[in-house]
Amino acid sequence: MSENPTAVSGLLVPDMGQPIRPKLLLVDDQAVNIQVLYQAFSADHQLIVARSGARALEICAAQQPDLVLLDVVMPDIDGYEVCKRLKADPATCDIPVIFVTSHTDEAQEAHGLDVGAVDFISKPFSTKIVRARVNTHITLKRQSDQLRSWVYVDRLTGVYNRRFFDDRLKSEWGRAARNRTPLSLLMLDVDYFKRYNDHYGHQAGDMCLRCVATAIQEKLQRPGDHVARYGGEEFACILPDTDLAAATHVAQAIRANVFAARMPHLASDLAPVVTVSVGVCTKLAVQAGTAHDLLCQADVQLFAAKRGGRNAVCAAVLTPSAGL
Repeated sequence: MSENPTAVSGLLVPDMGQPIRPKLLLVDDQAVNIQVLYQAFSADHQLIVARSGARALEICAAQQPDLVLLDVVMPDIDGYEVCKRLKADPATCDIPVIFVTSHTDEAQEAHGLDVGAVDFISKPFSTKIVRARVNTHITLKRQSDQLRSWVYVDRLTGVYNRRFFDDRLKSEWGRAARNRTPLSLLMLDVDYFKRYNDHYGHQAGDMCLRCVATAIQEKLQRPGDHVARYGGEEFACILPDTDLAAATHVAQAIRANVFAARMPHLASDLAPVVTVSVGVCTKLAVQAGTAHDLLCQADVQLFAAKRGGRNAVCAAVLTPSAGL
């Protein structure tokens, strides 16, 4: 069996108006155990497979499964440590974990719950019971996700808000520092937006911001990439595990997509349509600095893009010694 038997990658779109199937991550180093779980859930769940603790952590960070079915005994990082790391990371702490293991004593079960699991199922297990418990915890997670969305979603545009951005940037910076991976930040501003509001009115301005938000989202391909409304006509995109070249490519794709939307803007000095300017800053895989440095320098690049004529992208690697 391949590591990803159902070819699940990124966000999936439901067919014929049906709800998106819950996404489960199955973590076990034994193929026979994976096969049993695969047969139990493949009909009505999206399944992703990991055969090591390290791989499970990577998948959780990148693909945000709805629930993890996790074995305890694995060759690299045991299940307890995987669960502890998931719960310690703000980006993955809300993913429910169910241990599925051959351990049967109460001490092992208590330890599993202590490190953050929501349930503990001993092998051999009843398929009906496992399915029922998984469905219960997925329902609870989706209810919690809905409650969080009321706190973290910008009501005008439907993308994340400034509160989410501040929290997520901090957590992604910490994860990138721990894992020694790059992290990129995009700051975007709608060109001549005040003129747009003055010319078309504020209701049209609100619609413009919603269209820009949609154009940005269309070019963010990975579940771990996030766009937030930073304030007014300004947006921000957090791109984990993304180097400067890739981040610049995304920024250019967003800029072009907004232009291609052909939203009229007769008050602009650039073009008869709405355009955006984008600033990009990237933390290298191994680099000192802070999340605040990254934000400040992405904003500097945005200013450079606007000063250079707008409808442009300016990008640079983070320089912590810049004294910003």
